[in-house]
Amino acid sequence: MIRVLLVEDDEATGEALSTLLRGEGFEVDGASTGRDGLRRFQDDGADLILLDWMLPEISGLDVCRTVRQESNVPIIMVTGKDSEIDKVVALEVGADDYVVKPYSSRELIARMRAVVRGRRNAGPPPSRVLESGPVRMDLEQRQVTVSGEEVPLPLREYELLGHLLRHAGRVTTKRQIADGLWGVHNKGVGRSIDVHIRRLRMKIEPDPKRPRHLLTVRGVGYKFQS
Repeated sequence: MIRVLLVEDDEATGEALSTLLRGEGFEVDGASTGRDGLRRFQDDGADLILLDWMLPEISGLDVCRTVRQESNVPIIMVTGKDSEIDKVVALEVGADDYVVKPYSSRELIARMRAVVRGRRNAGPPPSRVLESGPVRMDLEQRQVTVSGEEVPLPLREYELLGHLLRHAGRVTTKRQIADGLWGVHNKGVGRSIDVHIRRLRMKIEPDPKRPRHLLTVRGVGYKFQS
């Protein structure tokens, strides 16, 4: 039996969807806030997460991002946000699929079974370690080392470095960084990214003024080069 964690703050919607899923043979656990959904997953796990975007306490996007750092569990965003950029952002932070309300019950069930089947057939989960050049990031321990020496990082710098390591060798724009990590993009965020990059260089580059790994691609963005 597939165990589903349903994170939905609208009580009527949650009850109706839970009834539908149980009728289709799923086991359902529910949560009505992002914080509770994250706690329930960390305590009890699940085979699949159905996740609303607009949640109290912690947004569905932040729940998705946090879960994806810890687990390969399939995640489907089920939300009324239907713009293309919303879908792109959700998929970039780790969602496997995106279903817009109102939805067809048959389509939702089919998508749920498809992502679970695909994940089970995908082989072993990806490594929980990101590594390029002298930098190694252990996602389970939330530990970063440079040439074997541990380097403590605040959350924003840790998230930014992880994003760049996941895309090592490829250029990432500031917009992609801001949207993918924090779900916002404005001039202030762009300047904040520049500051985080400078601080990261101080911690991982042998010579921060002549970086070898955290490179600026002028007029485009940044990339991590091993």
